[in-house]
Amino acid sequence: MRVSTSTIYEAGVGGMLQLQEQQVRLQQQVSTGRRINTPSDDPIAAAAVLEISQAKAMNEQYGINIDRARAALLLEEQSLGDVTRVLQDIKTLAVNAGNAVLSNTDRLAIVTELQVRYDELLGIANRRDGNGQYLFSGYKGDTPPFSQSAAGAVVYQGDEGQRLLQIGATRRVAINDSGNAVFMAVREGDGRVVAAAAAGNTGSAILGGATVSNDAAWRDPANPREFSIRFHVDSAVTPAQTTYDIIDPVNNISLLTGAAPAAGPYLRSYREGTAIVLRSVTPPDTNPVPFDFGATVTVNGAPASGDSVSVRAAASRDMFGVVADLMSTLRAGQSATAASAAAYSNQLSTALTGLDNALDQVLLVRAGAGTRLAELDTAQTASEDAVLNHDQNLSRLRDLDYAAALSELAQRQVQLEAAQKSFLQITSLQLFDFI
Repeated sequence: MRVSTSTIYEAGVGGMLQLQEQQVRLQQQVSTGRRINTPSDDPIAAAAVLEISQAKAMNEQYGINIDRARAALLLEEQSLGDVTRVLQDIKTLAVNAGNAVLSNTDRLAIVTELQVRYDELLGIANRRDGNGQYLFSGYKGDTPPFSQSAAGAVVYQGDEGQRLLQIGATRRVAINDSGNAVFMAVREGDGRVVAAAAAGNTGSAILGGATVSNDAAWRDPANPREFSIRFHVDSAVTPAQTTYDIIDPVNNISLLTGAAPAAGPYLRSYREGTAIVLRSVTPPDTNPVPFDFGATVTVNGAPASGDSVSVRAAASRDMFGVVADLMSTLRAGQSATAASAAAYSNQLSTALTGLDNALDQVLLVRAGAGTRLAELDTAQTASEDAVLNHDQNLSRLRDLDYAAALSELAQRQVQLEAAQKSFLQITSLQLFDFI
């Protein structure tokens, strides 16, 4: 086989260039510390590196979102703590207002303090975050959530939205609660039933409270859940006898007789502190249709003829209205009559119940925020673990084994030197040297 001189040169130069290329690649790996500098170095590993790098970047973004969510929830939790403090101060003032030795002037002084707390409460409800967004406006972060249309009448202008942040591949967390959930959803009474003395009562009856004794009966769709307990005092007998009727104002019937309401005396006798049950008691009831509406009411004191107590399903109201009603009660004060004292006591009791329910509502929302904060801690740990795992996989795929690389670089250097020497010897041969 004849080999031309040009073939010898091309083969020799090609071999040396290939060795130099390998040396350059190894030198780049040593200088960067990475085994893969271009996709051609290892296409399969390069594709895996790209996929893992994207997953790592996503987890790092989740970590940033977790930090933002934590900051927002901590600010909300601080605000809810301020609301709790203000409500506790208001409750303390309300308890002090129940002191029988206070004069109406003393009560007006308490109103002045209550007004300061009321304004502070409204200010907290309209608090902003570090980005200038209102905390309790829902999605309407640029809209002040609460405005006062009249003294004690506060209107919610936000919505029910909860802003969400993605903290994981399949998990988003709410970073706020709506002002409606915090300030406007205070339940009345025990949350199911509420009793109230009529404003025109002239006796000394004081409400002991209303409760649901039979939940299924109270929730029955046929239950009107609105009743009136009407009292009558028969002074013609000694001692005077107090009786009462239970009226369904929706259907305008006496539940005790099944007929239209009539003047007293009534069928049932009133005993102070004894529960008034909204169910049939035979005798003395004469209604041929038995009933059980599942609620009881306790009344203390001495009601007068014509006095009444309403019983209805509890609704929700705003805590600003609770405080405003308390201030109105204290402004009105009380006179020396037993009826005035009873009305004042009933209104004050209603206010204290409303404040307790407001505190419970704030506690409920704070518990939700605390649960989400705990979830963020768990998510952050998972995100950090994922990032560490990604770093380990990236290191395994693309980081350089210096010992192996330097050994291979030295080997390629020896090969290149050998190739260069052999090429020099081969190209220096001439035919005339053997003639």
